[in-house]
Amino acid sequence: MTESDPYPTIVALSSAAGRAGVAVVRVSGPRARFALETIAGLVPKPRQAVLRRLRDDAGEVIDNALVLHFPGPASFTGEDIAEFHVHGARAVLARLLAVLCALPGVRLAEAGEFTRRAFEAGKLDLAAVEGLADLIDSETEWQRRQALRQMEGALGLSVGRWRLRLTEAMALLAAELDFSDEGDVSGPLLEQAQAVSAEVLADLRSALGSFGMGERVREGFVVVLAGPPNAGKSSLLNALARRDVAIVSPVAGTTRDAIEVRLDLSGVPVVLVDTAGLRESADPVESEGVRRARAFVARADLVLSLRAFDSEPDRIHHDPGSIAIATKADLPGVALPGELPISVMAGDGLDLLLATIVTRLTAFAQPEPALLTRERHRAAVTDAVGALERAAAARHGQAELLAEDIRLAVLALERLMGRIDVEDVLDQLFAGFCIGK
Repeated sequence: MTESDPYPTIVALSSAAGRAGVAVVRVSGPRARFALETIAGLVPKPRQAVLRRLRDDAGEVIDNALVLHFPGPASFTGEDIAEFHVHGARAVLARLLAVLCALPGVRLAEAGEFTRRAFEAGKLDLAAVEGLADLIDSETEWQRRQALRQMEGALGLSVGRWRLRLTEAMALLAAELDFSDEGDVSGPLLEQAQAVSAEVLADLRSALGSFGMGERVREGFVVVLAGPPNAGKSSLLNALARRDVAIVSPVAGTTRDAIEVRLDLSGVPVVLVDTAGLRESADPVESEGVRRARAFVARADLVLSLRAFDSEPDRIHHDPGSIAIATKADLPGVALPGELPISVMAGDGLDLLLATIVTRLTAFAQPEPALLTRERHRAAVTDAVGALERAAAARHGQAELLAEDIRLAVLALERLMGRIDVEDVLDQLFAGFCIGK
């Protein structure tokens, strides 16, 4: 690295670790061209893949690879980028990374460092960076769609429009202050500024209304299995998860604590929770399990209320939003009106149950993925809404105070997009990325 290099050149494996047919090693920084020339013997034309033999400093062949060059600023990080598409053998990757890191001014990247450089170069705003992180972590179709929309800048575009409108309102108030001695301008400018801020306030309230769905899609809908002991909750959990997650036993009270399993149900992200059997118990451990079970039921998005086919009707509640299930339908007994009979042993009714769960959760969906998906988003927009609500409620008609409230709303939106006060957020966010991203 020279004194003119603002950053060291970084290198990392950008594809998944482990044995693979093809792996991608990415280099970003002022020494990327030098790395290409040294190891591949040339710098290919921008964004064109060329097959080359990669050699170490002794001239020994490391591997045959496709190499690419993305000159800055037209690259992901805004810097020069080199990519080596090699065979994904551990020995090949270890040798290539060792040779690259032996070059002057080149080191291994830290977690999320490529994306951090993209953010600092203005290639991504903070919301888009969070969308990229969510896209990498996405497990279901709903999560993929929401994360992709975020990564492509949906929130950033909306915030840009809101900020522009509020800036216009501030300009109107500035004109009001400048021409306060002109009787024919004072009233209209103040009213126009308040009308503009009211429009933005309505949009922000609408965005806040979507936060619950955005958070649920990102984290998963909580579906709780609840009912008395031996109602078949653990057996149903294992059947839906398609693996042995919970211990199944004829002894009542086997499940003491909540067991959570993440599932993809037809693209819908679900956190399925098995809970302790609901009954009175003198055992303090079981009693604590029952207390936790009731707490999960209280905050669940959907409750599967179970009872065994051969047991007495015993519902935990009569919430019409829950799904009443009669388990062990292979035993003698009868299903009550509104109950869905299933048998995990015979596999009967499970497909209908899955379809019912998906239908109930899909009913929560909105036409477009939510704009606000993280608590940080909600907090920033809430601050902006509070400032604009103060402006809307103002009866004093003083342009200076109105302008200050609107300025505070703009500052909240700038925090949302990462323009101010974001160092702690950045450190936490980028630490969650893989090394090669």
